[in-house]
Amino acid sequence: MKKNSYIGISFIILLFGIWTVNELRVRFKDSGLEKLAKVPSFELTDQSGKKISDKTYLGKVYVVEFFFSSCPTICPKMNQNMLQLQESFYGDLNFGIASITIDPENDTVAALKEHAKSLGVKHSNWHFLTGDYEYIMSIANKGFNIFAGKNDKVQGGFEHSGLFALIDKEGNIRCRKDKFGNPIMYYDGLEQSGIDAIKEDIKLLLKE
Repeated sequence: MKKNSYIGISFIILLFGIWTVNELRVRFKDSGLEKLAKVPSFELTDQSGKKISDKTYLGKVYVVEFFFSSCPTICPKMNQNMLQLQESFYGDLNFGIASITIDPENDTVAALKEHAKSLGVKHSNWHFLTGDYEYIMSIANKGFNIFAGKNDKVQGGFEHSGLFALIDKEGNIRCRKDKFGNPIMYYDGLEQSGIDAIKEDIKLLLKE
């Protein structure tokens, strides 16, 4: 083979290598989202009676909410917005949802199974989680720093935040920045703007 042919083939291989590296960089580039902290360790029981922990979700991008099934105020809206996320990422096994009840006394495994059925939950990685009340309060208020607690003076007997937490594949709590460059911490689970934002950021994390 002539020398020029060797040069030509080497040049083509070099170009292909550069293109491949650039493609990988684009496809798996860092999302630019802030890393806030590691997700708190937890182990709870889902609507099928299975033990689910933070380690169950490793390798997946997932969203966490705190709710209770008999909530007469914000929970129905939160669950409906979670259904939007299910629809957007249905069939993607690298995505998941953890809906943690703050009323485990009433939200038993059987109650959560019925609740999931009534909502139309179909994604295999959407787990409705129950366990010990004090343990769950610690996960919410100390682990995630998302407020939840009993209050006999409000409808339903509990009060809690309508925020969604976004977790990456390595178990980091992630978020975008606001227009002033500050981390938003969590996403508004009640407003469509918050749902649109978390959808966009889930897509970014799935590519990381």
